[in-house]
This record gives sequence, structure tokens and C-alpha cells, in this order.
Amino acid sequence: MLPTSLALGSFDGLHAGHLSVIEKITKDTKGVPTVVSFWPHPREILYGEARLRIDLPSEKTFLLEPFGVKQLVLIPFDRSLAALKAEDFVMEMLLKTLKARQIAVGANFRFGRNREGDAIQLKELAERKGVEVSVLPIINDSNGRMSSSRIRLALQKGLLNEAKKLMGRAYKFSGKVVSGKGIGRKIGWPTANLSVDGRKFLPGLGVYAAWAWINDQKTKFPSVMNLGPQPTVDPNAPSAVEIHLLNQQIDLRECELTIEPVERLRGQKRFKDLDELSCQIALDAELANTQLKTYEQQIEISTDKH
Repeated sequence: MLPTSLALGSFDGLHAGHLSVIEKITKDTKGVPTVVSFWPHPREILYGEARLRIDLPSEKTFLLEPFGVKQLVLIPFDRSLAALKAEDFVMEMLLKTLKARQIAVGANFRFGRNREGDAIQLKELAERKGVEVSVLPIINDSNGRMSSSRIRLALQKGLLNEAKKLMGRAYKFSGKVVSGKGIGRKIGWPTANLSVDGRKFLPGLGVYAAWAWINDQKTKFPSVMNLGPQPTVDPNAPSAVEIHLLNQQIDLRECELTIEPVERLRGQKRFKDLDELSCQIALDAELANTQLKTYEQQIEISTDKH
């Protein structure tokens, strides 16, 4: 393995704080610019907590490339790694295995058994071996500390624009189209049912205006998305992701869709029958179309100003 410049952390959501750490190892680099994270999340192993990711590893690799990162290393996290002393983690994992010649972390970085190591200790240990360590300050905005937790909270509330501001990019997710019950087609609103990786953090339940891309093609289609259970059709069914492409008749079977939810239109509601549901979907579709056109116009205005 070639010598590396390492950025250590979870980097979930890739907000401004994360990017400041990454920038440190991609400019004046002393080795291959490398982002290092743990997989799965340590809290999953130590406490059995489900930790869904804003960015899955496959997405993160694509997102990191424009910033000059050449490789993403996911250290398998298990109980033997959790038991490793802080000093051993630095010497064996970072310096010996990953051949670090330069390291950057955020000021709140913790590592080693019982999280005994902090950024200051990392700096002391690594610099004894001649490895430069940069500890980057926490970045704040007018609402407080930049964090992945704030992004998750915004998504959970359906505040897509707030999440976009925190990440500096639109939130997206992907899924493969799978067979459904065909109820939407019967009432005049055919939907594509998506199978989404269960480790992906999704927005809060509700109906959304959204953009959809088919099989990574450049054309995006205005859509309305239902995220959650189907209280009218089958109250006992599990939560699902359903997409209706507005004013389109495209066979989406076996396709991969990438979805960008833009605005939450309403919460979920149970209707008295399928006719009432169909009427509501018509209203949702009209509102989604209007909101997406407005969204595009705002982007055009913003682009013209710059």
C-alpha cells in the first residue's frame, strides 16, 4: 500500500465540517488522499442500535471524488477492534496498516477502547513517529454546530431545503423497481414500488414532490412520492416507497430509480374508499407539478445572479 494522507471520521452527510477535514488531506498532500470510516457504525456493534446512513458507502465514494479523495477505506468494526487500546489503534491500524503520513480529524474525534483516545492524544502519538496531525475546529452556523444529527432531524421533519443547505447538495436515494399490488394502476395512478437499501436514512413519512431519474440517465422526471404505509389500501402493510411519474407512460419494471424529494406536500391520511384516494392523488400531482416548476425557476434565477 502506498503512503496515505488520512481523513478520519464518519463523514455522514458530508457537511461543511467534514469538508474542512477532507480539504486538509487533499491540498499539500503527503500521500494518497484517503477517507477512513468504520463499517458498520460502532454503536450498532456495541449497543445494538440501528444506525441508518445519510450516505451509503457506494454513494459516498461518488460524492468524495470531486473533492480530490482517491480512496475510501471502511475499517470493519467488531468487538476485537472495539477492545483495541488507543495507542495500538494509531500504531497498528493507522501507521502500520494504512501507512499514514498525514492525518486530519475534527476536534471531537474519539477512538480506541471505551473511546479513551481523543484528537489531542492522536496528535501526540502520531507526531512521535513524524506523522503530521491536523485537528480541525468544529464549524458552526447561525443555528449551532454543523452535524449529521441536524441533517437527519431536518430529513425526519421533511425539511428538504434545510437538509440541502446543511449538506450543500440535494438529498437523494435510489432503489430498484419491484412488483406491487397494482392498486395504483387500477385507480388511474400507476406507481413504481421501490426496494431501497434498509441501511439508508429516509425522510419522514408523507407525500412529496420529487424528481426521478431512470437508470442513471440525465433526464429527470417530475414525480409525486408516497413514503410510508398504505392506510387506505392495506393498513397492515409495511412502510413502502411509491413513485408516480407525472404525465408519463414508461415501463419501469426492473429499472433503478434515483429520487430527489423536493418538498413534503402532506402527511399520510386514511380515505374512506379508493375513489376518494384517487381524487386526493390528483390534487397531490397537481401541487407537486406546481412546486417542482417553482423550484426550477428559483434555481434558474439563482444561477443567473451568479
